Amino acid sequence: MQNKGLVKFFAILFALVSIYQLSFTFVANKVKNDAKAFAGGNPDKEIKYLDSIGKEEVFNLGFTNFTYNEVKDKQINKGLDLEGGINVILQISVKDVLKGLSNNSKNPAFNKALEDATANQRGNQSYLDAFFEAFDANKGTAKLASPDIFANKNLSDEINFNMSDDQVKKVLRRKVDESVESAFGVLRSRIDKFGVTQPNIAKLGQTGRILIELPGAKDVDRIKKLVSSKAELEFWETYKAEEFGQFLGGANEALKATVKSEVKEVAKPQDSLTKLLTDKDADTAATKTGNNPLFDKLVGQGGGPVLAVFNVKDTAAINGYFKRPEIRALIPADKKNVKFVWGKPVSIVDAKTKKSTETVDLYALKGNRDDVAPLSGGVIVDAKDSFDQMGKPSVSMQMNGQGGRVWEELTGRAFTQKSFIAIALDDVVYSAPGVSSGPIAGGRSEISGNFTVAESKDLANVLRAGKLPAAAEIVQSEVVGPSLGQKAIDAGMISSVAGFLLVCLWMVFYYGRAGWYANAALLVNLLFLFGILASLGAVLTLPGIAGIVLTLGTAVDANIIIYERAKEELREGKSLSEAVEAAYGWKGAMRAIIDANVTHVLTGAILFIFGTGPIQGFATTLLIGIFTSLFTSIFIARIFIDRDIAANRSLMFATPTTKNWFTNFHYDFIGIKKWSYGISAVVVIVSCVSFFVNGLDEGVDFVGGRTFQVKFEKPVEPTQVSEELSAVFGVAVEAKVFGEDDQLKITTKYKIKEEGVEVDKEVNEKLYSSLKKYFSDNLTYENFINTYDGKTTGILQSSKVGAAISADIKTNSFWAVIGAMAVVGLYLAFSFRKWQYALGATAAILHDVIFVLGIYSLLYKYMPFHMEMDQHFIAAILTVIGYSMNDTVIVFDRVREFLAGNLKGSFKDVVNASINTTLSRTINTSLTMILVLLIMFIFGGESIRGFIFAMLIGIFVGTYSSLFIATPILVDSVSKKDIEEIEKRHAGEQA
Repeated sequence: MQNKGLVKFFAILFALVSIYQLSFTFVANKVKNDAKAFAGGNPDKEIKYLDSIGKEEVFNLGFTNFTYNEVKDKQINKGLDLEGGINVILQISVKDVLKGLSNNSKNPAFNKALEDATANQRGNQSYLDAFFEAFDANKGTAKLASPDIFANKNLSDEINFNMSDDQVKKVLRRKVDESVESAFGVLRSRIDKFGVTQPNIAKLGQTGRILIELPGAKDVDRIKKLVSSKAELEFWETYKAEEFGQFLGGANEALKATVKSEVKEVAKPQDSLTKLLTDKDADTAATKTGNNPLFDKLVGQGGGPVLAVFNVKDTAAINGYFKRPEIRALIPADKKNVKFVWGKPVSIVDAKTKKSTETVDLYALKGNRDDVAPLSGGVIVDAKDSFDQMGKPSVSMQMNGQGGRVWEELTGRAFTQKSFIAIALDDVVYSAPGVSSGPIAGGRSEISGNFTVAESKDLANVLRAGKLPAAAEIVQSEVVGPSLGQKAIDAGMISSVAGFLLVCLWMVFYYGRAGWYANAALLVNLLFLFGILASLGAVLTLPGIAGIVLTLGTAVDANIIIYERAKEELREGKSLSEAVEAAYGWKGAMRAIIDANVTHVLTGAILFIFGTGPIQGFATTLLIGIFTSLFTSIFIARIFIDRDIAANRSLMFATPTTKNWFTNFHYDFIGIKKWSYGISAVVVIVSCVSFFVNGLDEGVDFVGGRTFQVKFEKPVEPTQVSEELSAVFGVAVEAKVFGEDDQLKITTKYKIKEEGVEVDKEVNEKLYSSLKKYFSDNLTYENFINTYDGKTTGILQSSKVGAAISADIKTNSFWAVIGAMAVVGLYLAFSFRKWQYALGATAAILHDVIFVLGIYSLLYKYMPFHMEMDQHFIAAILTVIGYSMNDTVIVFDRVREFLAGNLKGSFKDVVNASINTTLSRTINTSLTMILVLLIMFIFGGESIRGFIFAMLIGIFVGTYSSLFIATPILVDSVSKKDIEEIEKRHAGEQA
């Protein structure tokens, strides 16, 4: 090997750099462990401790020192599946952005385009592109630059009515990007002040989506509300209860004709509001009601700014009543622009039954034709959580000069009229105080209400950060409990160590001392791999660990190819130095190694481009592992081999036991191609039939839905749970055993097309109320839903994939698989200079993909583990494509070598000899992968078992297709003329 000194220098340098990068991870983990010990299990105390030492020096290298914050930024971070926490993907509503830019245009073509874009948006198509497409199809004579669309006062500096639609589209794209960037800044400000360690927030390309990861976060409902709240703060004047008493009475009477109210027993009404609304005396009111659709839903009287009090569950029905034209017609003419809104829900516990009921106040705001509040939250320059005069949590605010003047006018009018001012956030009234001491100057105000300390902190936080430029809906979310994270770490460690030991033992058993050299290279490879991950600031996930474990298998592939080639050269009588030189040469093993690894890189790159989250982590470790294993296999192992050569030590690349394995093998692979074609044809036909009959178990990644991993106190019957939940949700709910008998994976598509924190909370509450009978009486809703250290029952993990994002995932997955096959085929056609090689390889890949899909279609109903089609499954398919090419390339490389050489025999004999002489390479490379995958399948954990099973099947069938499909197709696709020329040359005749 030339430049051995240079190779050693770079190897030592990379090792030192890797150790340096990894040292930050070790120091950060030590500090975290100290924080945990200090906090004694209190997460808030732990966070405060870490915050307090953020600027303290914790790592001294002699030549420089690092603070904890600096160390933390340089460590390998653990993903949510290892750390526990909450992950959400927010979709900024481009529809809202366009409405705002158009100044809420009433243009029919514009609004029709918005509706059509919502309904017809295709998978992986942005909403903006869908809007442009819909507008072009329906615009008629309208233009985007029309004065009543985008050539308005909001965009007067950028759009004028002389501009073409294409020119306006460029402006709109920039404006939408600015809105996403603004939302990104607002969300980052909110998250930074939330108080979790190492939050991660990132924009996802040009999709208008924002990823937020909060490791260690536990309060699910609170966090979802924090990140998705638009924070549209408004100040409205309100009507008084007595001003709408007659309207409510008239509405109740009008509804009697079309709405059948539920008959129920009630106490005799005694309050003045009931007298006013029903026009009955308290003494004559019936004790049985059933003819008052609106009043029968009352749970409390109003007063001041509160019209009435209702149960939260009835708000949707009441909203529907108030939207009816015949009800709206009853509103007095001077109040036509009234805006009905609800207050913040309040939980009331019955003293006798101890049952909790959520009630909410109804308000009537003094709206206007433009539906614009007299004063908005844009005037707020500061907000702090504090306590009101009663000692209850509140939020105090300071306005700017302009806001202060308007606030003084509003409060002055309220004082004079003895009226109230409602303070509403995102159309929810938090408080509606009166003014008893005259106009309030200086722009100071306070929001008080039924707050907890955490809620007042969050509200102050979002007000300081500012409002989002458009609604942000949670289209995908995942919640992982810390106990599951620890299980994943344990499973990853066990599978990693076991896989490493198994590969090392096999290499020593099969290759003897050369196997030890390969193992040394493997250790250096792992050091380099983790060092690069640390230097890149990568996030380690459970699939990422799977990628590392797979690297253990692939890292020795290059050594196997080189060693097998060296053995062949030794058998031909060459000296050790000559055999090694030939094996490491381009015409020896290098060409096959490069071709095989390029196909790996191509499929890994496609996986990284089309994957998200953990799948990108898997692709990252896979890609890094390919390059580090190439370097260590080719250079590090050879350093030891060259030392043996220099010392004249014998090196046989085998042991006495394995010396003659797979030698002198003369099986007629091409001769049985009709049988292999027949078997594969049957498999493909059965698989295709199964696709139509059984289908595939499409997970929520592909169809949308919510998934909950629920741990019970004792085993439960999944069928019974499924039936009970289906009855409660009104749609099919699937419940399957997940790992242990007392653990279920529950999946539902209930309201998956509806976005909003309220829907998510509704689903959580329905799940809790339906399943709480299976738990002890002391399990509260918060303990069931939220994650916390030491949690052993309730929801351990949950995820949600919205309909829009599932369509994108499905589209990306389809193109990822098609793209991988096309790219690999094109590369092989380029590398081998013959299209027949690409045809054989692509046919084998297609065969392998159909085979794996067929197995999953046939068995998903019967296997004891989950076999869902999701992103992990697609990652497995792409990995199979890469590794299937490994064996195929080894065989094809030998075919190319023998066809170009002087081997005697017919075309069929030459090809058969190519397969037989590479059989030891094929078997060994596949075997090491299978050993590693088996370890991961057994010890890797339930969540990735289906993913690993797909790869196991893929490696088996990939090895088969390389021998029995790819090469026979290559043979059959070569023209008779070319075969005759080849056979003449190999017979020693003149071509």
